[in-house]
Amino acid sequence: MAEQLKRSVSHEDLAGANKKLKPTLIPALTEDAVGILKFINPTSVGFQGSLKTLHSDFQVNEIEPNGNVVHLTDLGIDMGKSKKEKKLEQKAKEAQEFEGKSEEEISKIKAERAKIQESEPKYELSEADRMELLDYINAEELNQIEQLFHTGNHMETNTSIDDKEKRGRLHQLLRKAFQGKLESTTSSQNTFKIVIAKNRGNNRRGGDANVMDSMHHVDENGVINYGLGPFKPYLHFAVFKQNRDTMDVANNIAKMLRISPKTINYAGTKDRRGVTCQKFCIHRGKVLRVSALNKMKNSNFKLGSFTYEDYPLKLGDLSGNEFTITLRDVKPAVEESTSAELHTIVAQCFDSLDKHGFINYFGMQRFGSFSVPTHQLGVALLQEDWGKCVDLLLSEQEVCAPGTMDMRKIWKEKRDPKEASKALPRHFVAENCVLKVLSNEQQDSEKKYKPHSYLKSLLAIPKNLRMMYVHAYQSYVWNLVASKRIELFGLEVQEGDLVLDDQSTETTSVDDGFEEDVAVSNTVAVKALTKEDINSGKYSIFDVVLPSPGFKIQYPTNEKLRQVYIDTMAKDNLDPFNLMRKNKEFSLTGAYRTLLSKPKDLSYEIIEYKVDGKPLVRTDLELLEMKKSEGGTAESKEMNLSDRIIKSEDSADNTTATTTEPKFAVVLKMKLDVSSYATMALREFMRIDTSRYAQMK
Repeated sequence: MAEQLKRSVSHEDLAGANKKLKPTLIPALTEDAVGILKFINPTSVGFQGSLKTLHSDFQVNEIEPNGNVVHLTDLGIDMGKSKKEKKLEQKAKEAQEFEGKSEEEISKIKAERAKIQESEPKYELSEADRMELLDYINAEELNQIEQLFHTGNHMETNTSIDDKEKRGRLHQLLRKAFQGKLESTTSSQNTFKIVIAKNRGNNRRGGDANVMDSMHHVDENGVINYGLGPFKPYLHFAVFKQNRDTMDVANNIAKMLRISPKTINYAGTKDRRGVTCQKFCIHRGKVLRVSALNKMKNSNFKLGSFTYEDYPLKLGDLSGNEFTITLRDVKPAVEESTSAELHTIVAQCFDSLDKHGFINYFGMQRFGSFSVPTHQLGVALLQEDWGKCVDLLLSEQEVCAPGTMDMRKIWKEKRDPKEASKALPRHFVAENCVLKVLSNEQQDSEKKYKPHSYLKSLLAIPKNLRMMYVHAYQSYVWNLVASKRIELFGLEVQEGDLVLDDQSTETTSVDDGFEEDVAVSNTVAVKALTKEDINSGKYSIFDVVLPSPGFKIQYPTNEKLRQVYIDTMAKDNLDPFNLMRKNKEFSLTGAYRTLLSKPKDLSYEIIEYKVDGKPLVRTDLELLEMKKSEGGTAESKEMNLSDRIIKSEDSADNTTATTTEPKFAVVLKMKLDVSSYATMALREFMRIDTSRYAQMK
């Protein structure tokens, strides 16, 4: 097997096997165009299948730094029924009770009930609560408090309490003992002013709003914050979402809570197309308010696992992601194969992925979905050819976002930024920013601008977006170098290969502002392997790292591999050893990335199904609801793959099957580091080109 893997495997090796595959999308880019050229899976034939037919076919659960996989195990705190729900229930009950009765009979019943309620005691003061209250105030003051329910006046105690903690306990005790029917405040002399609680209605300072806005909530049993303990600066919780991206959910939560989006943090961004579960935190969040969002309908997200913590979440505070991916209508890459052969092919592919991992390429989604890939814009920026970058961004393209087509046509024919801007929807941020600035700049007779005007328009694009272009070029170069490294040396460690040096006291700060899905190492030390290092057996191919180009990184000392960087970038008139720019923003520092990635905790199942368009794997929410219906809980976070799969006998819709012939699906479960792309793991597993998945991040 080792000898087989020494030989590089290229796309040409797959020409016969894959020529009959029918892509589900028309790709704007091919893998070849972004440097994804090699396989390490030694099998001669892979298999094809459909990805992301349903959102539940692509499930992602964040992995915390401590190794805990984030799951939805509850739906927040049990707040009981809201006033609105109780009111609706009462109305429904009355409607049923009054059905068939006359107006006179209904009025009589209501009057009798009102009389009974008036005669009922306003509160029930238990003996235990009475004795505890007398530890703080005297009997006369307690009697005055009880008289408030008859007089409706207010009173102030003579007793004053200087200890802040004791004052807090008395306020809590008054609310609990009198069932929330009293309001108490502390005077400047540390005495207590007490009144009957008013009907708050829309008064934002009273009732439920008062509870929500307070730091602590104490229920009728004296439990603080629904068992979460004392209030702390940050409220952490799990977010389960479907068909929504992370930023969209965060902004939506901020809007519903009427807080700034800046107060909401998360460890990593998760894709829209799928079902994902991750951690959020809110600065000074109140559990009652946040948990109440679960009652919102059609939100496509649920919240749970609330805890109060002293620390916030920061981007990158995760160790990876766990994926549960369903590939439907799976067939061998060559026709006329039997189901038995399919099982053999999948088993062989799985064995390779499990043992050898995959080339840690930057996936197709890194380079955009359109004819002009993001890394080409990055080339123009690094060449400091601002006009070329703007023209690429606004140019007509064979494949582009439909909403930009009119704008692109106007720009090509008239180069009129104002007219082009009017034809462009607002959500195309980069194009709108550029056109807005150019609308106020002077054009020459050929409708062109001075370089400064082009630069000014590019700098108007939000920084994270414009930096994506140059980072995409780094990724492009890294992919090409990785492909050449496999072609030249296979999976054998070579002299001059770089590895992370844990023993070095010298570190290099390498921070290009990469987001968590592509970041590898910020502050690291590397060493070039010597012959002695290789002979020691201490290092394997999984230890080898390749740098993305930059002025703060060390390049491999292997001359052949070093030359690959030079030759690759020379085609774009760039020098890997000269990446400092006048505009510091476009001066690339570089970063290190492992050549291979090896998934952890791999498992798979092949399942047979007959019904198209039906879920095959349960989500966290469905598992939670299923366990609740069975009277259980969702305490077990680590679930076997078989627990999630919906058996064919569980489906009640088999009679509506769209086909009489059984189909096969492969369900793959794996854990990947934050720097790895699931589509690249699937590429190696299936041994097929993933260009058709370019729009399926």
